[in-house]
Amino acid sequence: MSDRHSTFHITAAAKGERLDRLLAQNAELSRSRLKALILAGAVTIDGSTIRDPGHRVNAGDTIAVTVPPDAPAEPEPENIPLNIAHEDDALIVIDKPKGLVVHPAAGNPSGTLVNALIAHCGASLSGIGGVKRPGIVHRLDKDTTGLMVVAKTDRAHRGLSAQFADHGRTGPLERAYLAFVWGAPDRPKGTVDAPIDRHPKARDKQSVRQGGREAVTHWERLETYPGADGKPVASLLSCRLETGRTHQIRVHLAHIGHPLLGDDVYGPGFKTKAALLKAEARAALEALGRQALHAYLLGFEHPETGETVSFRSPLPADLAALRRALGSGDPTSV
Repeated sequence: MSDRHSTFHITAAAKGERLDRLLAQNAELSRSRLKALILAGAVTIDGSTIRDPGHRVNAGDTIAVTVPPDAPAEPEPENIPLNIAHEDDALIVIDKPKGLVVHPAAGNPSGTLVNALIAHCGASLSGIGGVKRPGIVHRLDKDTTGLMVVAKTDRAHRGLSAQFADHGRTGPLERAYLAFVWGAPDRPKGTVDAPIDRHPKARDKQSVRQGGREAVTHWERLETYPGADGKPVASLLSCRLETGRTHQIRVHLAHIGHPLLGDDVYGPGFKTKAALLKAEARAALEALGRQALHAYLLGFEHPETGETVSFRSPLPADLAALRRALGSGDPTSV
């Protein structure tokens, strides 16, 4: 395979535009991929190499982009069973189990969803995501279960990435989670609008911080559960994302005083509340061994057909057992 070369001529209307943004509007590559190419010296303007993605272009500029062939995915194929909710030539929707890391990273070089996808899809996965993340357009935490969509073609990858970047503000993208939380919110629904950034001391955590990235979570109380004393001790919430920050739901719910059951990272101070649970519920929580969060709804515009598609996933066995053990205080069905 050889390099691909593309040339663009800048009109007066595009004068002053950022280089990476302009290329993203004209080249069939994601903005992150183009940024990497710019930093690598693969973009020239009138023959001079430009390594600044924020460079402002001028009318009359001639921009040349050299795109090397996609590197083969380094992760090895592994025969890991997949629960497939939908699959076609453009994409695959996976119902991810607990304990499955999405892509290889430090500490998890193998045994990931990517390894399973390479084995299942072969060479058809989109290469835009990079060597370690072929086809990946969004992710779930290791111990969060539920629905994920993966791109099998570059066109699907671009279309899905654009929808996730827009967060459903102008399109049909919809993501919703079921969250079992400590306590009972004092109203039936609400919104958490609080910026999120990396924790200043614990680098593997996120936190609500002034000046962080915008993060908005809408929640609705579906059920409340009484403790051993008959008072509400836990609730089931439906959470819909308007943004998609790392650990967003976990951080936001802890921020409003209702961390997820089983979340040792963002709710360690609530461990003692387990003593308020009925014996059966306490046993179910101990058996859970993870945060009680499930991505049950995923809807988007199919990047090939333009059709709006939607998928639902029932509670996995461990969360269904937790729900039964907690008992339902409100009749609202999930």
